[in-house]
Amino acid sequence: MPPYSEYLNRGFNNPDELANERKVQLARISARRGRDVLVIAANVENSKAPVALSPQDLLSVADQLDQLPGNPGIDIILETPGGSGEAAEDIVKLLRGKYQSVAIIVPGTAKSAGTIMAMAGDEILLDPVSCLGPIDAQIFWQGKVFSADALLRGFEKIKKEVDDKKALNRAYVPMLQAISPGELQHAENALDFAKELVRDWLATYKFQNWNVHSSDGRPVTAEDKRARAAQIASELCDHSRWKTHARSIKLDDLVAMRLQVTDLRDDPELHDAVRRYYVLLKMTFETNIFKLFETPTSQILRFEQVQGVVAPPQNAAMAEFDVTCGACKAVMKVQANFVPDVALKPGNIPFPADNKLQCPQCKVVHDVSALRRQVEAQIKMRVLTPQGGPGAATV
Repeated sequence: MPPYSEYLNRGFNNPDELANERKVQLARISARRGRDVLVIAANVENSKAPVALSPQDLLSVADQLDQLPGNPGIDIILETPGGSGEAAEDIVKLLRGKYQSVAIIVPGTAKSAGTIMAMAGDEILLDPVSCLGPIDAQIFWQGKVFSADALLRGFEKIKKEVDDKKALNRAYVPMLQAISPGELQHAENALDFAKELVRDWLATYKFQNWNVHSSDGRPVTAEDKRARAAQIASELCDHSRWKTHARSIKLDDLVAMRLQVTDLRDDPELHDAVRRYYVLLKMTFETNIFKLFETPTSQILRFEQVQGVVAPPQNAAMAEFDVTCGACKAVMKVQANFVPDVALKPGNIPFPADNKLQCPQCKVVHDVSALRRQVEAQIKMRVLTPQGGPGAATV
């Protein structure tokens, strides 16, 4: 039975159950590879939470690295929509400062800055569902997001047209008036930053053991490595080829660029463990967790606050509020009591004592710790456990 169907049939929807099983699969991966393993992952389908790779992630990565025994090598399981290239650079420096060998496993998605990170690996491990993405920098201009490469090519096209016709099309005037030389330089710098990182990392790490040309047996020079790395960086950065920054670059595309990647299917045991972990990760992101950093023995989770619309209490004895399930969008009517012996209204769900609210429709469990704090701050009284408990205490 495929892993997703298996876990659904086993009723995995509680965060603790999912966490325990994720640890099992991470331990399998670590044992199979004989290396440390660290997960850097975000819910790429969540457009509302701060899922992008950011400088804030550096502290979480450092914390989880401290939990690891410190083998010579580490495998990074990466799932990200992209984000800050500077954050990617800082994370890679942190990893390279501790480990002699770094491999990047992408079971699903590592776009943009995630692709830049992947190019820092001695080994890149993918399967057919994995996808990287173009690394052409995105910039904000006139309230919109543009590819830096597309913007620069557009201005080069205008320049060539003026050179050829010896005249400027008046339709271009408003656009040219709206952008400064400094903004164009910023776009060029952003584009060069991504290409230079990829070029340097490929030449230094990915190609470090490339010693002989397979075509004719010639020794590979440092200049050969940098030239190949620069070519791959340019291809990854070529907006005119990929057309959109969201385009998926698959395993076969990388092979066509003559970039050596490892197909996870070549090791069925490893592939099974990675696939199972990825399924569990996606199930975890069906709760209100939007970012995750973990090792086989530790974890840091970031939760999206569950939104609840609190009705004004009549007598400060209880409050009702609507909570929308992040998975199935069902609306739950939750009741929080502030004094003992308040009856539960028909159709209401008592506020859970352990802050784990299970959706009655899809059975997904949500952490509502932040919502408890919100309610208690708004009402200025403590929420009692559903079983009663001590009298309410004012804050």
